[in-house]
Amino acid sequence: MKALSKPRDGVTIYEVAKRAGVSIATVSRALRDSELVTVETRARVRAAAAELNFTPSRLGRSLAEGRHAANGIVFPDLVGPYYAEVVLGYEEVAAELGRSVLIRATHGRPDADEQVLEMAARVDGMVIMGRSVADEVVARIAATGLPLVLLSRDPVSNVDTVRPENEATARQLARHLVEHGYRRFAFLGDPTAAPDVAGRYAGLAAGLTAARVRVPDPLPCPLEFDAGRAAVAELLTGRSRPRVIVCANDELALGALTAASEAGLKVPDEVAVTGWDDLMAARFAGLTTVRQPMRELGATAARRLHELMNARPAKRTGRQETLPTQLVLRTSCGSHTME
Repeated sequence: MKALSKPRDGVTIYEVAKRAGVSIATVSRALRDSELVTVETRARVRAAAAELNFTPSRLGRSLAEGRHAANGIVFPDLVGPYYAEVVLGYEEVAAELGRSVLIRATHGRPDADEQVLEMAARVDGMVIMGRSVADEVVARIAATGLPLVLLSRDPVSNVDTVRPENEATARQLARHLVEHGYRRFAFLGDPTAAPDVAGRYAGLAAGLTAARVRVPDPLPCPLEFDAGRAAVAELLTGRSRPRVIVCANDELALGALTAASEAGLKVPDEVAVTGWDDLMAARFAGLTTVRQPMRELGATAARRLHELMNARPAKRTGRQETLPTQLVLRTSCGSHTME
């Protein structure tokens, strides 16, 4: 039997590569059981590592492969509890997988495209959420071969996509509201600003059209409490006051509830309000809304990115994954059995 080398400190990946007769990148891949290395080479590398008592460090693996031990995630904005939940889900999984996370928000950046392209050169994989950057930028990043996942965004080329269900649940919400007898609708949110909002408006429009109820034009505004409060305060002073206000997210809806209260209107007797997300505050406010798995969206994107980073390039086929959402009925839209 061949004698093992005497254990010693400070063994490097270069020494293992020399002993096995391979490159340091091959050593790193072999010790991770990558399919890019043949079974025979993996065995030879492992034997060399065992003889030298070599234990790979994360930094050493990263340097050997030109990797950074970091993933990137790009958001349109980082304001509000929705983005916080998505970030938490993403970061928790990335940490479990031994990855650090670089975060960038593009809101208000005139050089957003350049910033995201620069970030792509410093990470091993990237998630891009919403319309943070143009499709052309996504395509440029994908063309470099960088593992890439889109989150809450329409598909681009062969890039993998993770999205929540929007249209089907919005149609369900529309049917429920029509069954309450509501016929005068308003929609708060900008479908041109975010794919999720576009899906929610499309689903509402489809549900109302099926019920032969007039589809309202969207009232564009930022997805923030103050914006919802201001928009609804103005809306409620008009001659044709809506009977129900469908909001693109809970922050807008909470602002709408505040505006209704300040106008002296009773919810839902005089005006009904619905939201989307199911934030903690929505539960205390009795807000009818749609629950989406915010934290799981981030977690799913992180897991999918990890799969891509450890797969052969040929396996990156633009898989689309849709996470379910759930209509949650509470008092803000009328009387019924509530959660």
